[in-house]
Amino acid sequence: MRRLLAILIPGLLLLTACGGSPAAPEPTSQSAGDTAKFDSLKLTDNGDKKAPGVEFSKPLEVTEPTIKVVTEGDGDRVKENQVANISILALSGADGSTLEDTFPGEPEPLELNEELKTGSPVIYNAFVGSKVGSSLALAIPGQAATAAGAAAQPTQLLVIKVLSTKDVPPSVPPLAKPEGETVTPPAGLPTVKDNDKGIPEISVDGAPAPTALVAQDLIKGTGAAVKETDTLTVNYVGVNLVGGTKFDSSFDRGEPASFPLTGVIPGWTQGLAGKTVGSRVLLVVPKDLAYGDAGQGEAKGDLVFVVDILGVK
Repeated sequence: MRRLLAILIPGLLLLTACGGSPAAPEPTSQSAGDTAKFDSLKLTDNGDKKAPGVEFSKPLEVTEPTIKVVTEGDGDRVKENQVANISILALSGADGSTLEDTFPGEPEPLELNEELKTGSPVIYNAFVGSKVGSSLALAIPGQAATAAGAAAQPTQLLVIKVLSTKDVPPSVPPLAKPEGETVTPPAGLPTVKDNDKGIPEISVDGAPAPTALVAQDLIKGTGAAVKETDTLTVNYVGVNLVGGTKFDSSFDRGEPASFPLTGVIPGWTQGLAGKTVGSRVLLVVPKDLAYGDAGQGEAKGDLVFVVDILGVK
């Protein structure tokens, strides 16, 4: 589902949509679009971890994003700045065939934050004020065939169930640089020194090929521990262990990078989980936990990184 929303929500930003006014202090879910298209929609509850049965008149076609609560739950109302844990059944509006079903898996989080409110008010305003246990219908307009040869795509119907919510603690701004206690690493690892601009530089002279992942603190931060599910804000530099060629550096770009820890090479996911905000970490990553024998661009074989963990969310 995370992949599905990542595809669909940016697409909604490009479409004209008639959402309601900004959420009031005690809002109710706001429908948007031609909701009469959902008049024939009927849902049948099939129990936990199972998608509902869905009936609707076909083909379902909309020209603008259309969303409404079709069955109301009896739980608490969903509030702004909460995370709604949801499951999604995606269907073709043309024939009702299943495109994706996340109900059997674990619920996926949808953060009802300012970014979503600004970027996709149609979705934000429908979720905020709905009740836990509700099912929402979201119809995404299809796409016409293009001259480049891309086939026409039908309207998609998403049936989304709100399973639970949780509050999100206030976000903490990322650090400007690592903060904590300096740690002396053991001998035999690549060495790291700051240049005159305060940017770490890595020397691989004499460092042997790793037999396992190395995740060595150079500065031990005092902030929150990193979880594999976190999104990190970091500065980093990466070099090849053989030859020491630098292949990537956020320092060179002049700004930190942010990414989900689940979306990077396994050496980063495994090596940074459990580390703390404020830390500077030396990662020596065997190629099988990086990009394999083929490499990626200039990153080839065993890799070495210095990663400053500046923030998590």
